[in-house]
Amino acid sequence: MRDVCLTLPTNRECADTITAIGAEAAYAVERFDVRVHLLVLDSADPAARTRHARAVAALPAVDGVLVHHLDEDAQRAFLREVIDRSGAAAATGAVSPDKLLDLMLPDAVSYGACTNRAFLIAAALGCASVHRRDSDSRYQRLDGEPVFPIEYELATLGLKAADAAAAVTEYTLDPAHADKPVALVGASFVGELSVDIGEILELDPEVYHDVVALWAPTGASEQDRRELVAQSFVGGGTEPFTVDRAVLDRPGIWHIDMCNIGLDHEVYERVPLPPATETIGSDYFLHHLVYDATLPGVTHNRHIVNYYTPERRTGPGFTAYQLRYAKFLLSMLYLHPVYTEMTEAGEALLDGHHRVRPEAIADAARRSAATDRAENHRRLAELDRCYRRLGGKYAEFADHLAPRRARLLDEAQADIEDFALLIDAWGPLVRASKATPADRLPH
Repeated sequence: MRDVCLTLPTNRECADTITAIGAEAAYAVERFDVRVHLLVLDSADPAARTRHARAVAALPAVDGVLVHHLDEDAQRAFLREVIDRSGAAAATGAVSPDKLLDLMLPDAVSYGACTNRAFLIAAALGCASVHRRDSDSRYQRLDGEPVFPIEYELATLGLKAADAAAAVTEYTLDPAHADKPVALVGASFVGELSVDIGEILELDPEVYHDVVALWAPTGASEQDRRELVAQSFVGGGTEPFTVDRAVLDRPGIWHIDMCNIGLDHEVYERVPLPPATETIGSDYFLHHLVYDATLPGVTHNRHIVNYYTPERRTGPGFTAYQLRYAKFLLSMLYLHPVYTEMTEAGEALLDGHHRVRPEAIADAARRSAATDRAENHRRLAELDRCYRRLGGKYAEFADHLAPRRARLLDEAQADIEDFALLIDAWGPLVRASKATPADRLPH
C-alpha cells in the first residue's frame, strides 16, 4: 500500500473546499490501494482556522484517510526540529537555521514555500507523491458526480512510462523515454483566468497584451510575445468536462496548473520550489524542470473550476495582488536564464537512475543572480505606463509602486539567491524529515 499526500495550503477561509477535498481523498482510497494523508496547511486568520477545524472534524471517517490540520505554530515546530536535525545550516556553511526557517515559513505569502512545507511533511509521512489543490477551487461534475483529478495522478505517477500507458487515453511519448518514471500528472482549470488580471483585458486589450508580454524572455520577438499572451493564464478554457482525455508524453506544462497537480517524490525530494515571497508563479518551477529533464508526464482534462475571492479586486487586496504580479514579472529576469540552461542540458539534468541532479539547478540559479538589471528597469517603467493608461485604481497602484522600485529590484535578485541556498540545503532537510519519529509527526 502506498502512502500519498493530498494537500491544501491556504491562507483564507475555505471550509467548503476542505469538505470537497475530503471527498476526493475518500474516492482515492476506494479506487486505489493507497493510504491518503489529507494535509491542510493553515495560514488563515483565527476565525477561518476555527471554521476549517470544524470542517475537518465533520469529514466522514474513512478507513485509509488520515487528516492532518496544521496551523503555522505546528508547522514551525516541525520545521525547527527538521532543520536542527538536518545539520543543513552547518553543511552548507552559507545559511543559518533561522534563515532556513524563514525560507520555509516566511512572514509574507509565498506560494513556493507553502508547497515546500507540504513536500517535507509528505516525506516525514512516508508518502510517494504529493497532490496539490488550492483554496479557490471546486470540482467539475458529470452526471451529478464530482470529477476528481486524483484518478490519473494515482493511476500513473511513479510508474515506468511504458507500464503507465494502459491507464491513459493517448500514449505519444518518444520510445527513448519509455523506461523513465512518470514524474508529473496534471490538468488545468476552467473559469476565470489563473492570474487576476481579467479586468485589464476588459478595460483595454492592448494594455492587457503589453502587461502580459512583460514576462517574456529578454529579446523575445513580437510574434513570440503574442503567442505567449495568447496561451498565458487561460487554463483549460470554458468547455465543461464530458469525457476523459489523458495524454502520456512529456508533460504539457502550459496546460497544468498548481491547483491541479500530482508530483512524484523523486522530483520534489531532490529540488524544492523557489521560496520567493509575494510573487505569483513562484510555485511553477518544477513544471519546467520535469519537462526539460525529459521526464514523462500525463496531461489530462479533469480541470478544476477556478474562481476568485472578492478581496483581490478592491482596496488592500487589489494592491497586494498587483504587487505580486509585478514581482512575478521581475522574477523572470532570473528564472529565464535558468530555464534556458535546463533546456540546453536536457537529459543531462538526470543521473543514471533518471533522477534530477539538484546541484545543476543550484549552479544555474547562482549564475542567473548576476544578470544585468536593465530589463527589469524596463519592465517596471512599462508597467507604470500601462497602469497609468488604465487610470483609476490602476493609476493609484502605479503611485504605490513607484517609490518601491529599488527595493523590489533588490528583492528579485535576493529571491534567486535564496533559491540556490535552499536547493543546497534541501537534501539534508528531506533526509531529516524522513527520519522524524512517528510520534513527532504533525497531526
